Amino acid sequence: MDKVQTCDLTVQNDSANIINMKHTTALSQRALASLGVAAFVLLTSVCTFAQTWPTKPIRIIVPMPPAGTTDNMGRLVAQKMSELTGQPVVVENKAGANGNIGSDFVSKSAPDGYTLLVSGVGSQGINATLYSSMPYDIVEGLTHIGMIAKGPNALVVNPAFPANNLKELVALIKANPGKYNYASTGNGASNHLSMEMLKSSADLKIVHIPYRGGGPAMLDLMAGQVPMMFVNFDSAVPHVKSGKMKAIAVTSLTRRAALPDVPTVAESGFPGFEAESWTAISGPPNMPADLVLRINQILNRISQMPDVREKYAVLGLDTSPLAPDAMKLFIKQEVDKWGKAVRASGAKVD
Repeated sequence: MDKVQTCDLTVQNDSANIINMKHTTALSQRALASLGVAAFVLLTSVCTFAQTWPTKPIRIIVPMPPAGTTDNMGRLVAQKMSELTGQPVVVENKAGANGNIGSDFVSKSAPDGYTLLVSGVGSQGINATLYSSMPYDIVEGLTHIGMIAKGPNALVVNPAFPANNLKELVALIKANPGKYNYASTGNGASNHLSMEMLKSSADLKIVHIPYRGGGPAMLDLMAGQVPMMFVNFDSAVPHVKSGKMKAIAVTSLTRRAALPDVPTVAESGFPGFEAESWTAISGPPNMPADLVLRINQILNRISQMPDVREKYAVLGLDTSPLAPDAMKLFIKQEVDKWGKAVRASGAKVD
């Protein structure tokens, strides 16, 4: 009810402002009146649309394969959004090109709120510099609606690896330049670039082995085929707790309650080091502002649900809600931050 009243007041004020222009312009009163009515009708239709949305099933595009962090977050939001709106919310995976294929599909969809995108740091941050050409503009080619959750990467090693903290790991690598390697979920992924940032900060010589996804990389790490890698914190937690991996450090500025004894990279000798992954909701460009605000409010309600907060806490994730304007600014900052890491690493995908 409050949302409807606010929208109606905005329409009335905008129409009045247009009509009052007759005192300062050379337009005829009749033209001004027609313009005011047109504005009123347009704004009323936008507000009415946002108030009635949704009236049919919503489709959420996940631009990554099933079972990963982005997919898991997308399915959680879909379930809760369906509960709040009373409409089915269907998740559809459109994987490929590190998220570009699914993201491009959404960027070319109708801006009516019935096709949304679950995006991550790769497709909405890293790819801008990683790819020599992009099928869509990351900042302007989508409507950035709000944050789902964010969390750090964890530096993990095989349990048999001799280093027990970051200081020991750095010393071991420096004593044996070029001997050790590390896995990643793919060239240009956030966990690849997190290690590249650490390599640059500590002046390390270590070999990169890119895998096709997190599953194969983590399996080889647990089997001892590769000694170390950065991995999304929520993916690392269960394996660390089961003893299949050993956590050395996390890339957030503060420790995570899920693994409270694991220090941050920043407190382990690299002040200011931060590299967090995140998941957000976007939509096609040119979505009505009122509709964007409504979906943002639904995301904020989801983030406050006790069972969601409990799930995030177990996985070491933060809800970190952002308003649409703040979300767009965040995306711009991420494109810049990860762009520097990509250029420093020399990673490129054509």
